Amino acid sequence: MSVLPDPGASRAVVVGTGRYEHLEQLPAVSNNLQAMADLLCGPLSLQLPTGHVTVVEDPVAAHTVVGAVRRAAAEATDTLVVYFAGHGLVDVQDQLTLALTHTEFGRVETGLPYDWLRQVLLLDSRAERHVVILDCCYSGLALGRMSAGSPLADQAAVEGSFLLAAAAETRTALAPVGETYTAFTGALLDTLRRGIPGGPVLLDLAAVYRHVRLTLEARGHPVPQARDRNSGAQVALGRNHAALPAAPVTAAPGGGTGERSWPDPRAIRTVTGFFTALAGVRVVSGLTQQAVSERSAGRISAGAVSRLLNRGSLPATWSTTAAYLSACGVPGDQITQWQAVWQQLRAQTASAQAASPAASEGGAPEKRRAWPGRLSVFRRERGH
Repeated sequence: MSVLPDPGASRAVVVGTGRYEHLEQLPAVSNNLQAMADLLCGPLSLQLPTGHVTVVEDPVAAHTVVGAVRRAAAEATDTLVVYFAGHGLVDVQDQLTLALTHTEFGRVETGLPYDWLRQVLLLDSRAERHVVILDCCYSGLALGRMSAGSPLADQAAVEGSFLLAAAAETRTALAPVGETYTAFTGALLDTLRRGIPGGPVLLDLAAVYRHVRLTLEARGHPVPQARDRNSGAQVALGRNHAALPAAPVTAAPGGGTGERSWPDPRAIRTVTGFFTALAGVRVVSGLTQQAVSERSAGRISAGAVSRLLNRGSLPATWSTTAAYLSACGVPGDQITQWQAVWQQLRAQTASAQAASPAASEGGAPEKRRAWPGRLSVFRRERGH
C-alpha cells in the first residue's frame, strides 16, 4: 500500500556540485537543486516545511555533506530523502565516489565516497524509510556528458530504502548543453509536477520510476535503474495531479465516498502531518472552501475552513474538524480514525509541554545560517 510520508517527521538533503576546478562544469545542477528543493516543499510533492530541507551546493569538503545527512538522519523518524547531482567517479575497487568542487579525476581521495553516506543511513538514521536519488556519473567528455562506471544502484542500496540512479553501469547520464536541468532530473521533476495520466492516485516510487524510465527511453536518452529494499517502492513522493477528481464528491456528507483515496490518518505522526493531510482531504474531495461550508449545513463557515487548515496548533475541540471531514465526504469510519489521531497528538503535545515548556514538535530550535541568493529560504550549507 502506497503511503505519503508525514512532512513533520521527514527530512530531505539536496546536494549538488556544478562548479568544478578540474572536471567538466555542470551549470544545470544549480537549477536542479533549486527546483528539487522547491518541489519537495510545495503542494505537488511532500510539502515539507522549509526548515526540513537542507541544500548543500558546491560543497568543498566531504564532511559538509556527511554532516548534513547525519543531522537529517537524526531528526527524521518517517522518511529521509537524499538527492545528489553532479559528477560521479569510480575508484580502482569499483566503488562510487561523488565528485566535489576540488575533486580531480584519478584522485578519489578528493571526492566523497558514497559508502560514507550509506553508512550514515545504515547506522545513524532514525528514519523508517530512505529515498536516495543519484543523478551522477562522469566521463570528462565535452558537450555536457557525464559518464558512468559500475552499477550505481547496487552500490548505493540501503535496507528499507528505494534507490533511483540516473543510468545503468554501461551508459552515460546526460547533462545536455543549454538545457535548464540534467536529463534525468528534468524528467523526474516533470513527472511529479504534471502527474501520470491514468496512473495511481499516489505517485509512489515504483510508478515514478516506471514513468521516468519510459519517458527517457522514448527520448532516446539513457534509462535509469532502481533498487527496492523492504517495500521502499511504496513510498509516495506526492499525489498524482493528473488523477485528481474532475468533479467534487456527490454523496451526502458522511454518506460514504470510500472509493476516493483519502489521506490515511494512520500515517500521521506529527501536528504538521495532521494539517497537511487535512488540507489533502479537501483536494481529494474536489470541493472549494465555500462548497465545504455549504455541504456542512451551516456547521462550519468558509472562513472557519480556512482558519482550520492554516492553524499551527491542534484545535482544542473536535467538532470543527469533524464537521469539515464529514462535509468533504470522508467515510465515518475514517473520521473515527482521524479523531483518534487528534487525541493522540494532543496528548503528546501536552506531555511535551509539561516536560519542557520550550519543547517543540521537532525538538530544540536549530541555529540556521542565512545565505544570500535564491535558496536562502532553505537550510543551506557550504563546504570550507
